[in-house]
Amino acid sequence: MSNPALIDGFGRQITYVRLSVTDRCDFRCVYCMSEDMVFLPRQQILSLEELYRVGRVLVSLGVSKIRLTGGEPLVRQNIVWLVEKLASLQGLKELTLTTNGSQLARLAKPLKEAGLSRINISLDSLQEDRFRDMTRTGKLSEVLAGIEAAQQAGFQHIKLNSVILKGKNDDEILDLVNFIRQNQLDIAFIEEMPLGVITEHQRAETYISNDQVRHSIDQFYPLTAVSESTGGPARYYHMSDSNSRVGFISPHSHNFCGSCNRVRVTAEGRLLLCLGNEHSADLKAPLRNFPNDDQPLIDTLFNALPLKPEKHHFDLNDEPQIVRFMNMTGG
Repeated sequence: MSNPALIDGFGRQITYVRLSVTDRCDFRCVYCMSEDMVFLPRQQILSLEELYRVGRVLVSLGVSKIRLTGGEPLVRQNIVWLVEKLASLQGLKELTLTTNGSQLARLAKPLKEAGLSRINISLDSLQEDRFRDMTRTGKLSEVLAGIEAAQQAGFQHIKLNSVILKGKNDDEILDLVNFIRQNQLDIAFIEEMPLGVITEHQRAETYISNDQVRHSIDQFYPLTAVSESTGGPARYYHMSDSNSRVGFISPHSHNFCGSCNRVRVTAEGRLLLCLGNEHSADLKAPLRNFPNDDQPLIDTLFNALPLKPEKHHFDLNDEPQIVRFMNMTGG
């Protein structure tokens, strides 16, 4: 007999899990983390075998999509092994990964061969100096090489993720759209998430709504909504003269909680029921205390479902309600 499905108190079935494999990253993006980060001791991080076990149990409970995140997931040693193990799970329809692209030049082909379905690549600027400023440590040339390697490896529907900040990179909206049109990519514009205390900018001052971003694009490339969904929070549009799609993830201007089918598992084994909520459940304890018995882990998952709220509440003018950074959350 199959296990019952994970259904929260509002009747939403959990079918999509974002599984963080590390809190470490080789970039220090200004909206994501502080410049001098303190990362978790390695013994606190779930092993690859534990991450696989979490994925296996979740798929047995009706999860059909897993996205590997971080931090930067490709800095985790032996990540290809985990991809191969998860990709073999019967019932998992899609295994995807979000990356900053820095390691893709060497890993795109092995990841594809291991069974990874799709890749999302973060790219906020096409200007070398600005890219360096926004990431603090990143090299644009490495990311562009990674995008090319992913295409050559055979990945389809590669999507860029771009966080647009007023006065920082909002003058590159059309440049990014032109880039995806020229390279047969998709893109999702993301409103900045107020996670963690940062000092580089005031989030309320740099906030730009996706309605404004869409208006900027619409003047040059009229956008028409598409009916199909990728199962995530993005709402997609197409352009009449291109196969590339433009998406918008809008946690502030268009709350998408009503149809939320997602949970997150952090690299240290915390089950986060909501991006904008601190309530969580500890999966590491049942994983390590009962290495040969999945039932305590399953019980923990079901007992945590009442913690999933109806919606999140973000206020850019207040101190962040969520003090953990995005790399700790699982991107």
